[in-house]
Amino acid sequence: MSELTRKVHGKAQRKNRVRAKVSGTAERPRLSVKISNLHVGAQIIDDTKHHTLASATTVGKKLTGTKAEKAAVIGKEIAVAAKKAKVKTVVLDRGSRKYAGRLAALADAARKEGLEF
Repeated sequence: MSELTRKVHGKAQRKNRVRAKVSGTAERPRLSVKISNLHVGAQIIDDTKHHTLASATTVGKKLTGTKAEKAAVIGKEIAVAAKKAKVKTVVLDRGSRKYAGRLAALADAARKEGLEF
């Protein structure tokens, strides 16, 4: 197995392991976070209805600062969008990433804006 194939396979396994334990309901939807090299995106998803309740992303925005600062801005935006959608508590879906760096910055900013998880 090539190095790239091994890395992609490991990432998929970690993501599936997390998703097997984390599921969003109407009372407590799932906050799914996608972090790439350039952008950060977050969605609040009700898995029972397969419906996205709120979303925020850095794509198409002229944000300055470090990647962690950009993630914090998205955390604030997703918390505000959650309030508009009348969502107070969520369960965090970190995907295949460790809870550190940009992911932690996004989560902390969302908590400061009043989102509970």
